[in-house]
Amino acid sequence: MAVAELTAQDTSLTAMRLMASGRMRDAREMLEAALRRFPGDISLWLNLAVSHRAGGDLTSTLATLDSALRVDPRNFLALLMRASVLEAQGQQRQAAQAYGVALTQYSPHGHYDEPTRRAVARAQQIHEAYLRELEGSLRGSVAELSSPRGPAETRRIDQMIDHLVGRRKVYTQKPTHFHLPGLPSIEFFEREEFPWLQRLEGATRDIQRELAGLLADPDQSGSVPYVQYPDWAPLDQWKPLNHSPRWSAFHLLEKGLPVPANADRCPVTMSVLADMPQPRVPQRSPVAMFSLLKPRTRIPPHHGVANTRLVVHLPLVVPDNCGFRVGNETREWKVGQAWVFDDTIEHEAWNDSDELRVVLIFDIWHPYLTEVEREAYARIMTSMDAVTGTVADGGI
Repeated sequence: MAVAELTAQDTSLTAMRLMASGRMRDAREMLEAALRRFPGDISLWLNLAVSHRAGGDLTSTLATLDSALRVDPRNFLALLMRASVLEAQGQQRQAAQAYGVALTQYSPHGHYDEPTRRAVARAQQIHEAYLRELEGSLRGSVAELSSPRGPAETRRIDQMIDHLVGRRKVYTQKPTHFHLPGLPSIEFFEREEFPWLQRLEGATRDIQRELAGLLADPDQSGSVPYVQYPDWAPLDQWKPLNHSPRWSAFHLLEKGLPVPANADRCPVTMSVLADMPQPRVPQRSPVAMFSLLKPRTRIPPHHGVANTRLVVHLPLVVPDNCGFRVGNETREWKVGQAWVFDDTIEHEAWNDSDELRVVLIFDIWHPYLTEVEREAYARIMTSMDAVTGTVADGGI
């Protein structure tokens, strides 16, 4: 069969056989001729780069790979080979950066031959060393600042560096329903912003006693499954927990009103909640509950309803092997130590123990909302509910 009649795939296979037999020049000439007919075929470019590399012509190899990447800018093998050529040329810094780019296109579940797997391992080693060097330089540059910095500033600076070197993913607010622009995406807020936390935490033992009374009921009739979607709704990640007692709640405040069966039995808890800066939106807020997560149960990653509120956790019953993640930050609950977080940032929870986990959960106004914004938001919600005739689950 004449060369002109070969398909791009046939040409690549023939060229590979020529290279295997040491006929590099013949392989290059065949590939170059084929590329005049099939300039958009990535396999031809890659094989031509291999032939140049085998012949020791690193400059032509690099130029050929650049041509390949103009055809397919995200081609993993082209990116990986390009980084290795830069390394062979002694351009160590550029090679480390190029390896990082290549690794963004690497699939751990892909089917690669042994030489490629070895090349990937080397790429990871070189890029990781580069990131350590970069991280050390960045942290050193802010070790001694001209002005003193507090814990919150230190954490934000550290997180910025983590983002720069790829240690942290950028998580932002993604409310499922209601979004007020201009509010910052903060995973966990600093305790100093909420002086009332001391009042909340100081009541932990009394709240635990009231919770124990609810839990002592043989049938725990006051608790209901937390996730309650219609069976016809798209359930996605909620299917295992829909209508399941594995994640349930003793609701204390629901859609702005007390739930008498539970609230009347928890006077101290209700008194404490009355002192919290909870939203006041008719038929929506405030909300509060004892959240019960049964053993060996996980709440999947999800986002909250509205960024106009934050969520407070007061841990009450916490066995070992429980955890909670918001964005990049993972914490363990500790009984009596509350925290405040933005639930419109992706978050998840788990109880990998053999015992029940219980947390008091309630909403508060986002502290960065002005009084005018709070009033406007409440009016908007009330107006919307009047028009639609329905109130979405999830409170505010």
